[in-house]
Amino acid sequence: QVQLVESGGGLVQAGGSLRLSCAASGRTFSSYQMGWFRQAPGKEREFVAAITWSGSNTYYADSVKGRFTISRDNAKNTVYLQMNSLKPEDTAVYYCAADRSFSTVVAGKSGSWGQGTQVTISS
Repeated sequence: QVQLVESGGGLVQAGGSLRLSCAASGRTFSSYQMGWFRQAPGKEREFVAAITWSGSNTYYADSVKGRFTISRDNAKNTVYLQMNSLKPEDTAVYYCAADRSFSTVVAGKSGSWGQGTQVTISS
């Protein structure tokens, strides 16, 4: 497993942008598939985006497609989530997840999770 630490959350107005970062410990980061999830108050955690170990393939929830971009820098052991055209309904705690299996990441069953970073979008 890897240790994950998210950062970059905050309060922005609707239509604005934020970039989340997830820093991973360990020397095997490049072998992990990575994902982002979010959980709004009173709601279940939901999938946002995922990226393969090489960065060559990505997958997005329909609700964020065209607005969010997931990327990674294996040299920095970091995965990013660029969020544009933010909406109040994007307000949630955002979590980073890692697993060696891409389908496991997408399913929300990753073995490693970060502690989360709060994103709040004001209308």
